[in-house]
Amino acid sequence: MGVRRWLQSWSVYRQLTGADPLGRGAAAVSPRYAAMRPRTEEADRVAKSVCPYCAVGCGQRVYVRDERVTQIEGDPDSPISRGRLCPKGSASLQLVTGPQRQDTVLHRAPYATEWTELDLATAMEMVADRVVDARRRGWQDTDEHGNALNRTMGIASLGGATLDNEENYLIKKLFTALGAIQIENQARI
Repeated sequence: MGVRRWLQSWSVYRQLTGADPLGRGAAAVSPRYAAMRPRTEEADRVAKSVCPYCAVGCGQRVYVRDERVTQIEGDPDSPISRGRLCPKGSASLQLVTGPQRQDTVLHRAPYATEWTELDLATAMEMVADRVVDARRRGWQDTDEHGNALNRTMGIASLGGATLDNEENYLIKKLFTALGAIQIENQARI
């Protein structure tokens, strides 16, 4: 590479000799940078979502190509976050596509030492059966004075701060309908 060509590849030289003396435009652009394209450019579609980590509800844009998530960024149209994400929200792509993500249902039977895989339908039936049984066994119609209670002491809910307001609302409605009175959320404690 000749000296002149080397000088022209240097952004300070382009800044001092060209039409961009402040170095805010073409003088600062290297050929490598000029050839770069955003990862989001090749997306088939963009879905709007909400960050799953806390109850703030920051907006996200989820870029999808060939039905696979390729990038997640802040949504500038969101009135809450205006395109910004915290470090956890910025790492949402790893939550969705990371190799450590568990995508099968695992069950460890009582006194077992190993986990076994279950299909989702079987696991959901097991959960539903256990909720109904715990509700029935802990049900209280009346107190010692004959006052109506209509509640269960057999189940409770402790929600997490990774749920958004809508999910917490639905969980509260579900557990209230089941008769539970111990309904709390980690974000409020």
